[in-house]
Amino acid sequence: MTAETIDYDSLMQANLARVFGEHDASRRMKAIAELYADDAILYEPDAISQAVKTLLSSLPPDFVFTAIGPAVGHHGLGRLRWQSGPPNGPAAVTGTDVARIEGGRIRTLHVFLDPAAA
Repeated sequence: MTAETIDYDSLMQANLARVFGEHDASRRMKAIAELYADDAILYEPDAISQAVKTLLSSLPPDFVFTAIGPAVGHHGLGRLRWQSGPPNGPAAVTGTDVARIEGGRIRTLHVFLDPAAA
């Protein structure tokens, strides 16, 4: 049996940019269809897109998501640290995405938000 080769960084960076950073719903749905398993947890592609739409509508329109270093993974589990804020400005929020990857697509995605600095 051969182990599946997963490009954790490419997949998780694409999710950050093409799903969570995409304001256009049709482009976001296309990316979800390409990046997520058909039965991905966060319920269904429409639910994923709606969750992203709700998130993006709560942020200033110029906020962008950027990775903090490359994604890393092991045995089908990947992690990507990220930040969001104005382009070239200070980060307003930081967090970590943890994804279970099967067949080269995201099966489950857990989003951890870092606590605000006191």
